[in-house]
Amino acid sequence: MDTNESKYDRKTELKAFDDTKAGVKGLVDAGVCKIPQIFISPPDSTKNSNSSTEQFIFPVIDLQGIIDGDQIKRKEVVEKARDASETWGFFQVVNHGIPNDVLEEMIRGVRGFHEQDTEIKKQWYTREFTKKVVYNSNFDLYSAPATNWRDTFFCIMAPNPPSPEELPPICRDIIIKYSQEVKKLGSSLFELLAEALGLNRNHLTDMDCDKGLSVVCHYYPACPEPELTLGASKHADDGFITLLLQDNIGGLQVLHQNHWVDVPPTPGALVVNIADLLQIQVHHRLSEELFS
Repeated sequence: MDTNESKYDRKTELKAFDDTKAGVKGLVDAGVCKIPQIFISPPDSTKNSNSSTEQFIFPVIDLQGIIDGDQIKRKEVVEKARDASETWGFFQVVNHGIPNDVLEEMIRGVRGFHEQDTEIKKQWYTREFTKKVVYNSNFDLYSAPATNWRDTFFCIMAPNPPSPEELPPICRDIIIKYSQEVKKLGSSLFELLAEALGLNRNHLTDMDCDKGLSVVCHYYPACPEPELTLGASKHADDGFITLLLQDNIGGLQVLHQNHWVDVPPTPGALVVNIADLLQIQVHHRLSEELFS
């Protein structure tokens, strides 16, 4: 056995990292040139399997007009949402009604939170996930096979949001504004998806699918050895839908037909992820159609 491996105590290293309350950003600020062993991903997990994704065109749905009551446009959008949800489980939406300056300010607010002084951020650092406002690095730090090169700030903004005073001042106003905008868009998307399932437009909202909202703000500091680790390992989202706001750097991939396909950063777009609970609804509906 390798001497270094025999001396490696993962649990101790994880706790030491957690106890700093500085996250991955703290390692970068300290000038690390080699990533700690806890971040090294298992063999092959960092390899890109999308040998040729030019054959795939990630679906983009233009929502322009549907809010104004254009029924022909709405029918086209419903069909596109149905197809993308069935075949991909993902799509991008543009002209969705959220102003670009709100999206840009949200990205600046997330970056501002994570790049502020560690001593300020520490007051929100916790692993008590019952709290409405949480900052830490890797929610599954002590159970995952490898630690992701990522810090996260998140807050529960519905149905029982924190008071404004509980939110970090540096991004307080934009989180409140962004949450309001996303809830409106989410309700519209649930209506479209219900129609795509052949249900009454209000079916999913009547089930209270749009009542909850968690705002999750990931931050991926520059990594000295990016070939050894991942910012986010492969996973599926729980809940009903995820609306994801990308910056212009890229790196997001989705699994489609056994290929990891790049999701191109598109200015002003949001990525819609049909999450686990809604996929159950989709499969159940398709089964009903198949056997009816």
